Amino acid sequence: MLEIPASTLRFWETKFTVINPRRNQGGTRFYSPDDIEKLRMIHFLVKEKGLKLEAAEEQLRSNMSGVSKRHKALERLRGVRDKLNELLVSLNKMR
Repeated sequence: MLEIPASTLRFWETKFTVINPRRNQGGTRFYSPDDIEKLRMIHFLVKEKGLKLEAAEEQLRSNMSGVSKRHKALERLRGVRDKLNELLVSLNKMR
């Protein structure tokens, strides 16, 4: 779903207090939609913006809504870019 290795998810669980998946008696983790959104924001801060884990944790604690807005805006822009690329490919095929 997020294309993040399970080992990375487990590591991030130890480093970020905002991630707390529910577990069953067997220890299987169940991530809520809120957990998944937080993981997306962590991925954005760490992998795309290049923040260190401590800085990303601080950003999430102090400015969760700001990080969320930036992340969502970036996702929308990527969607627009992808759609424009599709249109460009279609136009080039028509020539």
